[in-house]
Amino acid sequence: MSDPRLHVVFGSGPVGRATAVALRSRGLGVRIVNRSGRNALGPDAAALADVEVISGDAADAAFATRAAAGAASVYQTLNPVYHRWAEDFPPLQRGVLAAAEANGARLVNMDNVYSYGRTGGRPLTEESPQQPHTRKGRVRLDMANELWAAHREGRVEVVSGRASDYYGPGAGIASPIGDRVLDAVAAGKRVDLFGDPGLVHSYTYLPDIGEGLAVLGTADGVSGSAWHLPNDPQPWTSRAMVEEFFRLAGTEPRIGRLPKVALRAVGLVNPTVRELLEMAYEFEEPFVVDSSRIAALGARATPIAEALDRTFQAYRVAHA
Repeated sequence: MSDPRLHVVFGSGPVGRATAVALRSRGLGVRIVNRSGRNALGPDAAALADVEVISGDAADAAFATRAAAGAASVYQTLNPVYHRWAEDFPPLQRGVLAAAEANGARLVNMDNVYSYGRTGGRPLTEESPQQPHTRKGRVRLDMANELWAAHREGRVEVVSGRASDYYGPGAGIASPIGDRVLDAVAAGKRVDLFGDPGLVHSYTYLPDIGEGLAVLGTADGVSGSAWHLPNDPQPWTSRAMVEEFFRLAGTEPRIGRLPKVALRAVGLVNPTVRELLEMAYEFEEPFVVDSSRIAALGARATPIAEALDRTFQAYRVAHA
């Protein structure tokens, strides 16, 4: 029998940790399932000191089912290495799906916006057509369709949260405006950004992702559809966001563009960088993700200026 106060988070990367923190702030019991144990909690270890951690392979359905025992909701926040998505991601999700189904738990799926494909500069809503033109976009769409089929068949209750490119405390190098950018800002060096830095781009703040997923895991009447996780309704350009980091650091803004030819050269030897190339389109046109629907549930985005300040201060503490 499930415990309405127990929530099981598969994955302890930046999104998994943010989700666990949001659930604990609600007084809910949390269990984290990952490969590496408590050492993987990183900067959130103190905030999650009382959280149970179980280690194992989520792609093993029997293990995942045991790990999720008693859960009211399970959260799929796993994220294999970028260049192994097609091979490794579907089996991981299937393990979590099996665990949710066996335990009668709601499955809260962490998704992104790759499945929409090119926007043509138009804001994305949950009703926008899903027309992926990239390999990773097709992987994401196929994975989502597996979950929706299980929901329609009555096997498991599914709800999905879609985030744009994330940023925030603990985002590390996975964020386009994460540690790679902050290292340069703090040193007063030039920052080269993907695509056109002068275009507006919706970035989703990590704590807001956690809050949004926690809402989807606990609210009534949300299942059976996808929800955009909270984004500031007035997005900034990438340039403006990085300029704010420079201002907070007290260093002179130096911002340029990262040429595709440079990425291609690095991609010859670095498979992760090679995978980034097909996603460059997100930074070559206005990229706005409308999250007004989830705001009606009380999940509202942290204003960008405040989120940038919190991100920079957390970076400063971590690198003191």
